[in-house]
Amino acid sequence: MKRIRAIIFLLLCTSLLSAQTALYNGGNLRLHENAQMGLHTELINDAAWDNNLGLVGFYGNGRTLSGSVVPLFYDVEVVLNTTLRLTTGLDVANNLNFITGNVATDRLDPGTHLTFVGDAFYVGESDLAKVDGYAAMTNKRSFIFPVGSASELRPLALNAAETNLFAQCAYFLEDPNAPFSLPGPFDTDNVERDLGFVSNVEFWQLQGSVPSTITINWNPNSDMAALTADAALIVPVGWSLSQNEWVSLGNTGFAGTLEQGFVTSGTFVPNEYAIITLGVTRDALEPLDSDLFDLDNFYISLNGDGINDALIIPQLEQSPNNMVKIYDRFGLKVFEKQNYTNEFRGVSNINNLVISREEGLPVGVYFYTVYMADLDLNYQGFLYLSR
Repeated sequence: MKRIRAIIFLLLCTSLLSAQTALYNGGNLRLHENAQMGLHTELINDAAWDNNLGLVGFYGNGRTLSGSVVPLFYDVEVVLNTTLRLTTGLDVANNLNFITGNVATDRLDPGTHLTFVGDAFYVGESDLAKVDGYAAMTNKRSFIFPVGSASELRPLALNAAETNLFAQCAYFLEDPNAPFSLPGPFDTDNVERDLGFVSNVEFWQLQGSVPSTITINWNPNSDMAALTADAALIVPVGWSLSQNEWVSLGNTGFAGTLEQGFVTSGTFVPNEYAIITLGVTRDALEPLDSDLFDLDNFYISLNGDGINDALIIPQLEQSPNNMVKIYDRFGLKVFEKQNYTNEFRGVSNINNLVISREEGLPVGVYFYTVYMADLDLNYQGFLYLSR
């Protein structure tokens, strides 16, 4: 009889274990330094993690992180076939490694976000791995929010005049005239006098109380050609909460064509604007110079064959006093050199979030800008980096 009871007990335990669909933290879970925990199931978090200094990885198919307490993890890794969905927030103290799979939050709930705390950073963001919803940061002056839609990375770079105690951002592939994630509408025909047209394709929502500049980008899906025939007219615009209309946020630098490019705003306070997108100004910006000569688009091949191994701009011989800057397709500056003499060989010299800086930049299209101080001329163009 005792043997039968034992067998029944084991069968019940096995049944309960097989039905277990989540790891539940009710308290006292701890990850020591260098410890690693791989989650192949859901996580329900109802208590703080004690002295967490290890790595928590989310693996396999789509996962959900829920519960009443936002967990603070030291290192996080995301390797999922689909999505890590946050119904509570997630705080990262050191590093988040995007490999595959989005981290998603509900755009109807801006109080739930993936937060990079203090000096925390991330690597590996891509169209296949990013924040599909709200990303936030604390105690930083500058940060690039790795946000986008379900299928596309559309980051926003924030540079503040002083440290932000808190800032957050999300990208919306929605028409501002009829958004379904935010209360609207934000009538794109209601613009200040100096604006022409405003995008009805997409927008960002940015929260922050410190005067800042932002850099945002466009690509073929942004359809900027529907707004203008001149990329130099593109500016960041915001829906002013005080004026109830779209206003220009200024333009302190841009590069690109109607197909793809980026633009940097003037200084503004994000909290004074409901949403931000791209528009075009009625007044032409200062044109790039081409009265003396045109600069080419360049091809750099880092295969060690001695051909096209560096960015060589022969025209700079006419202006040794110059400044060369190189940006990736999102507007992130990856290289800057005053008095440039062929130094760029596919490696970043900027202290930012560039991955594997010492191993070289990823293959792809980059923008360059050149200022020739001796001639007081400005130029821009593309370069393609291959290996």
